[in-house]
Amino acid sequence: MNSNSISNRLINEKSPYLLQHAYNPVNWYPWSEEAFNKANRENKPIFLSVGYSTCHWCHVMEKESFEDNEVAELLNKYFIAIKVDREERPDIDNIYMSVCQAMTGSGGWPMTIIMTSDKKPFFAGTYLPKKTQYGHMGLMELLNKINKLWIEDKNKLVESSNNIVDFLQDQIVHKKGEISEKIVNDAYESLRDSYNPVFGGFSSSPKFPTPHNLNFLLRYYRAKGDKYALQMVENTLNSMYSGGIFDHIGFGFSRYSVDSKWLVPHFEKMLYDNALLAIIYTETYQITHKDRYREIAMKILNYILRDMTSKQGGFYSAEDADSEGVEGKFYVWDKKEIKSVLGEDADFFNEHYNIKSKGNFEGKNIPNLIGEDLEELEDESIKSKLDGLKEKLFSYREKRIHPHKDDKILTSWNGLMIAAMAYAGRVFGIERYKEAASKSISFISHNLVNHKGRLLCRYRDGEAANLGYLDDYAFLVFGLIEMYEATFESFYLRKAIELNDEMVKYFWDEQNGGLFFYGKDSEELILKTKEIYDGAIPSGNSVAAMNIIRLSRITGDKKLEQKAGEIFNTFAEKINEVPLAYVNTISAFLTSKISETHVVIAGDKDHTNTKAMINEINKKFLPFSEIIFNDESKEIYKLIPFIKNNVMVKNKTTAYVCKNNSCLAPTNDLQEFSNLISK
Repeated sequence: MNSNSISNRLINEKSPYLLQHAYNPVNWYPWSEEAFNKANRENKPIFLSVGYSTCHWCHVMEKESFEDNEVAELLNKYFIAIKVDREERPDIDNIYMSVCQAMTGSGGWPMTIIMTSDKKPFFAGTYLPKKTQYGHMGLMELLNKINKLWIEDKNKLVESSNNIVDFLQDQIVHKKGEISEKIVNDAYESLRDSYNPVFGGFSSSPKFPTPHNLNFLLRYYRAKGDKYALQMVENTLNSMYSGGIFDHIGFGFSRYSVDSKWLVPHFEKMLYDNALLAIIYTETYQITHKDRYREIAMKILNYILRDMTSKQGGFYSAEDADSEGVEGKFYVWDKKEIKSVLGEDADFFNEHYNIKSKGNFEGKNIPNLIGEDLEELEDESIKSKLDGLKEKLFSYREKRIHPHKDDKILTSWNGLMIAAMAYAGRVFGIERYKEAASKSISFISHNLVNHKGRLLCRYRDGEAANLGYLDDYAFLVFGLIEMYEATFESFYLRKAIELNDEMVKYFWDEQNGGLFFYGKDSEELILKTKEIYDGAIPSGNSVAAMNIIRLSRITGDKKLEQKAGEIFNTFAEKINEVPLAYVNTISAFLTSKISETHVVIAGDKDHTNTKAMINEINKKFLPFSEIIFNDESKEIYKLIPFIKNNVMVKNKTTAYVCKNNSCLAPTNDLQEFSNLISK
């Protein structure tokens, strides 16, 4: 908040991002018909600014421009200014980001769009300084230039906006085809060719975790037995953990690293990154049984439970990079400061965490383990001592001014964290993770569903808003499937099936196939987009395709799996051209091509033998297997009719394994069962 004492219309919003701008001298409107009607009535263009509350460059642009009276005077006089939180309205962000990328070749936040009152854009950009510098046009010059053009040649701007929308409309219509059978190998080779063998990852800088790339490589390893695929994953996971992108004092991963060795993070922490990373560390533990990966996954989830979980059970969205107006200030250390906290033990800590007098980041230190032997640090005496020292530093750091926490609760990102908590809970046998997943599901059921039963997108401060988008449905279904396999409570499976059916009802494109980003009952925007690009998070279509395959195999509904095939066909042309951009979709495609393995356990869930068999499953990485528990209830037979004959034999816990289109003899023997699911 700045010194301006008069609020604008954003003061009535719930979004933390919009509220950050509520005392700007800019006469901001939220996205609303009121704003568009006023622009039309007064013959003014719309200035649309899109960002989110933990975005560093959004803060910079606000301080430089939106808190500035000169800028505000121009905006208020010649434009109608609209602020949008991209996390609350991903449909708006999705459309205008595609505009920005088409017009400029890149995108990012804050995003700046100037458009007509009928929402058609004619200018797009990202961060703009107040004044022109280094050859880059400043906001003041841009606003004056646009105003002049609007007065003198409005028709040219309108024509330009129509051409842009027509061009993007043409891009949405995908030419149907078939994904090449060799696409899986093509994706693997693309990752292998871009892999950094020293520090892992698949780019130079900036460097993003992109867990779905690693997720694909583990499935490739499982399907093909290629050890280098696993090696790439392990090196990347170890390097990320060693770097400053991981918060070694308070845990959790930051958004990305600005350098190639993962040292200097962009310090904001996002719920979705930590959910997806917790899953990949858990999966890698299942393959390697290295305690390191289990401990890293647990550190991530413990951070979420400690700092990012509401009392009611919903998971918060993000933590800012900035505190006291300085990026990273909360997280970095002066060597003398560490000495004052740890005393004689400071040298021991500094040696392992690369703390220098000159620092490694703007004169301060980001604790990191780059160059350290991680196996050596697993020596119990070293590990125990370092853990104790980090606890002291954490207690000290807690007294600092914390970064802003975006405490809105998003259905989609909660779905990912539900999946992470459920998956880790069953693999590690930790009930509190499963309980956290259950509480989040309960929170969503009670607070993020409207009177028509429609899923909603965002909850904050007692208010739920915005009809759910594709990601809300797809990611929550993913979480529910994981929760079913973690608990074998049929409620979660039934809910996954129901939500998946609703997703198809609201989002499926009957004419061309695939799933739209926003629903048939949602606000109609200038474009009806379908997202397949697997960027910072996997696309809704790719997650939906994987969910559909899994639900089809669990329930035996073969018609359902055909829907996944239609998704692949809808986007085949794009995927065949650039496999590296659609890796999560290719993971789903690989799953569809692997002969399904069914495992049905029949028995008393609380019996020792039943628990032993389930534990045997949980220890193994079985990405192409679906696990079902026959509790002989009416509901489970209604959901999965084909398991009616898969009952206990000799009144003992019995396992039924079907693979390669044939079913093996049922077994009561734990070792035999273990061998069957290992092959």
